[in-house]
Amino acid sequence: METKKLGFLIIGISIISGFLMLGFMNNLSWQGQQLHCNPTQECQQINSLLGLSHIAVGFLSFIFALGFYLLFFNKNQKEITNKYQEELENNNLKIKEENNKFSFLLRPLDENERKVLIAIKEQNGITQSTLKYRADLSKAKISQILKDFEKKNIITRKEKGKTYSVYLTENF
Repeated sequence: METKKLGFLIIGISIISGFLMLGFMNNLSWQGQQLHCNPTQECQQINSLLGLSHIAVGFLSFIFALGFYLLFFNKNQKEITNKYQEELENNNLKIKEENNKFSFLLRPLDENERKVLIAIKEQNGITQSTLKYRADLSKAKISQILKDFEKKNIITRKEKGKTYSVYLTENF
């Protein structure tokens, strides 16, 4: 059931119940006045029922407030789900687009260049020394490949101690 419909239903039920409770409380008060409420058994019953009726009014007020909240302040779950689903689809499209762009970039490269670029994509910010082990290539070969990638604006290198950290550019 939609929250607005549920809110209307709860408010309606609480209003009807409230009127019934007020009528019951008036009836109890009238009975108490008729008995002139001396400390008798009947007066004590009327007073205890009046106390319970006040608790019931508090409970009905809570139910009314809940209905009011559902009616005016609670967002519809379908709206939230739809917005989340749209964001998820947009993110999936972006990821697919990035993967297509990356696979398109890998096509003209030789096997060693592919190994290096895939290792950089898997761990952006990888150091050259780690890259040497991940791609299973010599230090000189890694350095040569990275220089070529830098000229093509595929990667950037930042100095990190005695080695360099390698990052893909924002285009990739």
